[in-house]
This record gives sequence, C-alpha cells and structure tokens, in this order.
Amino acid sequence: MQISITQQDHVTIVAVAGSIDALTADTLVTALLDEVGAGRTRLVAHFGAVEYTSSAGLRVLLSTLKEARQRGGDLRISDIRPNVRQVLELSGFTSILKCFADVDSAVASFANMGGSK
Repeated sequence: MQISITQQDHVTIVAVAGSIDALTADTLVTALLDEVGAGRTRLVAHFGAVEYTSSAGLRVLLSTLKEARQRGGDLRISDIRPNVRQVLELSGFTSILKCFADVDSAVASFANMGGSK
C-alpha cells in the first residue's frame, strides 16, 4: 500500500493505493490519525487506486471518522472503485461516510462547514 498526503483549500487529501487489510491497516490509520492529531481534521481519502479493503480497512475509516468529527472535522471519500464501494455499501458505511465522485467535489463539500481547519 502507498499513501501520499497533500493539501488543497485547507483540506488534507490522503491518496491511498493498493489493498487495505490486516497487514496494511495500521500504516493507514497512523497516517490518518497523525493528520487529525496535527489539527488537520478535514480529510478526503482518495480511494481511486484502492483495489481492496477488508474489515480492517473499515475499522480505519470508522476510527478516523470518529476522531475527526470529535475535533470538528470530517472524513470524506472520493473516487471509490465499484468493488470497494460494494464493500462500503454492504457494511452500511455509505450511510455514515460522505462519498464523492472526485477529489475536487469532496474538497468543495467542506466549504459548507465554515472555519478554516
């Protein structure tokens, strides 16, 4: 799994490539929670190159979402491949996570939150 982190309009974009499973989930949750801990609580997880996610990946998303929201931010997901979207839908995550077709629309969605975190 590869992770790259960039900033766009006060939003942190975490681009993930590869599979998220028991072997890689710790690396991803560390990267995401480091951002939240540093005060960057508006996150977009760019999943365009995520090939697979297991329940370990779902736990990463949930823990990051909870932490970001407790600090006044949010975690949003963009560019989800159909097989990964199916996992998110079957597990009910699409009802708690905001999903977007692309990074730009996910970043723009934070404009309604106000502030500049």
